[in-house]
Amino acid sequence: MTDTRTEPTSTRNLDRYGSAELPWSRPRDLLVSETPETDLTFFVATVRPDGRPHSAGVGAVWVDDALYFTSGPGTLKSRNLAANPACSVSVRLPGIDLVLEGQAHRITDPPTLQRLAAVYRTGGWPATVDDDALTAPYSAPSAGPAPWHLYRLTLHTAIGVAGAEPHGATRWNFTH
Repeated sequence: MTDTRTEPTSTRNLDRYGSAELPWSRPRDLLVSETPETDLTFFVATVRPDGRPHSAGVGAVWVDDALYFTSGPGTLKSRNLAANPACSVSVRLPGIDLVLEGQAHRITDPPTLQRLAAVYRTGGWPATVDDDALTAPYSAPSAGPAPWHLYRLTLHTAIGVAGAEPHGATRWNFTH
């Protein structure tokens, strides 16, 4: 089987206290093990057309070495992403805070939608595929009514700050 893990092309130690650079495997392995079963809170930050930021919670999962999240088509975050796909997604993982920066693009191909709906179901959200989006009997109150779009984040940069041993702060850069 081919290893399809996303690996950084460069790293930068941001720690000011002498801690070693953190390996990318630390947050990546936590994303693999903690989503979707653990109740993690992810926030996506998008850019409004006038340049002001907008941040909102999203349901996110790490699958096939990529972050996917959902958003209702009528939400401000979805409208912002349609105009400008640049965004960041933040999450507090066990022992490390993580910010993922890149571009989010809507996923509409049926095999990926089916695979991601199955992943969301393992975490307790009864998602199914309806045409080119996901649907379920419920979602977050701010998500708006079904269906919900699925987005994949193309990772450009990640920043991790470890609040548990081994401590440290690192920026990982990814080239696509």
